[in-house]
Amino acid sequence: MRFSRFVAAAASYASALGCEGDHRCYGPQNDVVLTRNVRRMQPDAQDATTGPRGPLEWGQINFLHTTDTHGWLEGHIKEQNYGADWGDYVSFTKHMKAKARKLRVDLLLVDTGDLHDGAGLSDATEPNGNVSNAIFENIDYDLLSIGNHELYVTEVAYETFSNFSKVYGDRYLTSNVQIINPATGEFEYVGAKYRYFTTEQGLRIMAFGVLFDFTGNSNVSKVIKAASLVQEPWFLETVNYPKPIDLFVVIGHNPVRTNVTTSTFGTLFNAIRKQRPNVPIQGFGGHTHIRDFVVYDNKATGLESGRYCETLGWLAMSGIKSSTCKAKHNPKGVPHPTRRAIPPTSTGTTTESARLSMSTTSSGPRYARRYLDWNRLTFSYHAKGSQRYTSYDTAQGVSVTSEITLEREKLNLTDLYGCAPETYCQFCKPFLADGNIFQLLQTALATVVVNDTRKDIPRLIIINTGSIRFDLAKGPFTYDDSFIVSPFADAFQFLPDVPYDQASKVLDILNAGPFQKKKRDLSTSDFNFLPILADRDICIDPPLTHSYEGLNRRSYPSGRLIRRQSTSPSPGYTTTDDFGTDGDDTIHSLIPNYHQPNDLQANASFPTDGLMPEKVDLVFLDFIASYVVDALNQPDVGGAYSEDEVIYYLPKTFTSNSYLPAYAKIAWQENVPDCPVGAGIGSAKKRALGSED
Repeated sequence: MRFSRFVAAAASYASALGCEGDHRCYGPQNDVVLTRNVRRMQPDAQDATTGPRGPLEWGQINFLHTTDTHGWLEGHIKEQNYGADWGDYVSFTKHMKAKARKLRVDLLLVDTGDLHDGAGLSDATEPNGNVSNAIFENIDYDLLSIGNHELYVTEVAYETFSNFSKVYGDRYLTSNVQIINPATGEFEYVGAKYRYFTTEQGLRIMAFGVLFDFTGNSNVSKVIKAASLVQEPWFLETVNYPKPIDLFVVIGHNPVRTNVTTSTFGTLFNAIRKQRPNVPIQGFGGHTHIRDFVVYDNKATGLESGRYCETLGWLAMSGIKSSTCKAKHNPKGVPHPTRRAIPPTSTGTTTESARLSMSTTSSGPRYARRYLDWNRLTFSYHAKGSQRYTSYDTAQGVSVTSEITLEREKLNLTDLYGCAPETYCQFCKPFLADGNIFQLLQTALATVVVNDTRKDIPRLIIINTGSIRFDLAKGPFTYDDSFIVSPFADAFQFLPDVPYDQASKVLDILNAGPFQKKKRDLSTSDFNFLPILADRDICIDPPLTHSYEGLNRRSYPSGRLIRRQSTSPSPGYTTTDDFGTDGDDTIHSLIPNYHQPNDLQANASFPTDGLMPEKVDLVFLDFIASYVVDALNQPDVGGAYSEDEVIYYLPKTFTSNSYLPAYAKIAWQENVPDCPVGAGIGSAKKRALGSED
C-alpha cells in the first residue's frame, strides 16, 4: 500500500498543530490520534445535522461496501449528508476493524469498482486517476473488483493493470477481465481470477469478481461474458474446490437485481448453486448507482451501495456453519442480525426466482443490512466504543485528508468561476421548472454558445440531457464542479441555414424516440477518448484533458460554516428493497424524482418582434449528430441532409464541459469570492456562509 508518504505527512501535520508530547495519544494498533485543533474533512465542507437512527447490528461476519466512487474522495463539500472525505473513511475503517476484533467477529472491506470519471480529483490528471488512485489505496480492502470505467481508455486500463492491481494483489478480483500484457503480447487477467482465504476468525471463503457483460472497453482488454465464464474449466473446478468452503462471496461491478438488463448475477448464482446447493452465497454489486438489497434464496443475498461517496453499505451475517470459525454469532453488547432471507413475492426478483436454482435445505443465516450516509456524524457514531480515547481521527486519516486538500489545490480544483445563486437539480424538479438544472442550461447555452461570425443568425441549440451527470448545489462554482456537473467533452457542431420549419421539429422527434436512447450509454467517445487498437503504441493515446479557453479562474478563501443541530429529517435517500423500508441508517424526507426528456433546446438571436425566422443555424452536440440528421430526414420533416454536411460551430476545445463555466464567469459574479452555500439537494431552505438558521 502507498502508506509511507501519508504517515510521514501525518507526523509533520501533527507537529504543525502542536499535537506532540503530552498532546499526542495513541489509538487502535498504535495509530496516532490527534486530540486538538484537527482540521476535519475538507475546507468549507459541512457536517451532517441529522444522525443515525440506531446502532448497527453485528454478526458472525460483517462487511463494509463501497462502489462507484467515481473520484469523489473529497466528499460532497456543499452537501451536509455526504460531507466526509476519504481520510474520514480511513479513520472509520481503522476503528471498525478494531471494534470487530474486540467483539471477536470478522469485518471485511469490499469495493466493486468505477473509480474514475465523475469528479476533478480523478478527472483533472493525466492519466485519469493518477492522484485519486493513490489516495484510494489507503483503505486496506479485503476484496475489490474492476469497473467499466477502468477499461474505456487504454492508458487507464494499463495503469490499473500495472499499478493498482499490484497494490492489492490477489484481493483484486477480475474473474472475467483480461488485458494484453505489453511485455508478452498475450492476454492475461488484470487481477486474480479468484481468492480462497481464511478470515481472522477462521471462516473459509471463496471469492470471485465479475464485471457485467461490458462491451465498450478499449481493444487491449477483453471482457468474458458470464455465460461463457461459468462454463470454463477453471471456474467449475474452483466452485468445487477441494478445500472446505463456508461462504461464497461474489463481488462485481454488476447490478445485484437479476431482472436488470445488464445484471449477470443470476447466471453466476445458478452456476454456483447447482454445484453447491447449501453453501451460503453473498453478492456485492454496483453500476446502477442505487441502494438495493436482493434476496435470491434462503442462503443468498446481494447488496448494492449507491454511488459517489454518498453511501457506505453495511451487511451483517450470522449462522454460517463452519468447523473452523471462532467468531461469535451473537457478540455481546451490540444488536445482532435477526432476519431470514426469504425471496419476496411482490418485487422484481419474483419473476427471476423461477429461473434461479434454490438451496435444498430450509435453514439459513440471519442478516442485517444498512445504508450509511457518508458523513462524520455517521462515522463517529458507529465507531463509538472502538477508540481508546475520545478523538475520532487517526494519523493516517488526518494525513489523507490533508493530502486531498493539497492535491485539490495543486490541480486548481478550488479555482472559482462564480457563485451559483441557487441549487439546480436533475430530477428533483419538473423539467424546466425553477430549480431544474435544464432551465438554467437553456439560459447558459443561449448566452455563451455563440460563433462570433454568425452571432446575429438565429440559432437553435440542442443538447442531450444525459450530458449532465450530477446536480449543481448552491455556492461556489469551481473547476471541480465543472467535472462534477458534466465530465463529458462533446463538441458543438451545426448545420447552417436550416429552414426553421424543419429545424423546429427536431426536438420533438428526438424526445419521442426511437432516434435516441433515453439513458446515455457511456462509451469511450463520451470522454473525448478514442478506442486504441491492440497493436498500437499506448503512448499515442489521446491526452486526457478538459480545456477551458479564455476563462479566468480565481481562488476563493476558506470560510467557516456554523451549523445548529437539527432533529427534523433532511432530504435524502428513502430506500425500499427486499427487506423493506428500514435500510437507510439516517431517516430522510423523500426527494421527488421527475421524468426528464432525452433532449433540451435553447433559442438564441431570434427576432425581437416575435416573428419566427425563415432559417436558423441548427447547433447540437456531436454526440447526437446522427440523431439530429435522422430526425431532419424524416418524411414529415422533409430534409435531405447527410452527416458529411455537419461542421463544427465552435472550436473542438469548447465542449459540454466548458459552457457552464463560461456562463458562470459572466452571470455569477455577485458575492464572489464569499459565496453563500445552500442547504443541499432537495431542500427549499436557503443558507449562507456564517448563518445559524
